[in-house]
Amino acid sequence: MKNGLQTRNNNYDLFDVFDDFFKPMFFEETKELRTDIKETENDYELEIELPGFGKNEIKVSLENGYLTVSAEKQKKEEEGKKYLRREIREQTSRSYYVGSEITREQIKAKYDNGILMLTVPKQGPEKKEESAFIDIE
Repeated sequence: MKNGLQTRNNNYDLFDVFDDFFKPMFFEETKELRTDIKETENDYELEIELPGFGKNEIKVSLENGYLTVSAEKQKKEEEGKKYLRREIREQTSRSYYVGSEITREQIKAKYDNGILMLTVPKQGPEKKEESAFIDIE
């Protein structure tokens, strides 16, 4: 420790000091999409945070009873600029088991202000569906 500042790898790095001080107060590290799940009488409602992604960058699919939400940004490289740190996620995904009896047509999806809202019925017909993407309104 030098002058009360913590260093790593014997090199002084200003960003390390900021991380050590501010991270516990402002940043929560999570590797998965944060999701709220509500239960109604007939459905489950999922609210999934996808800030910074456009509707056309999000895909929702159903396969073997798993509802998968994935989002991927197109990388924009700027000439002459060097990143010191990159924390904004450019791709992410998460799967939710909804049951093999649920079909694509039964799931409703809407994206508004960085929140993807999915409505999944509690029960579905006997018919199984292999794989298909779900339209987002």
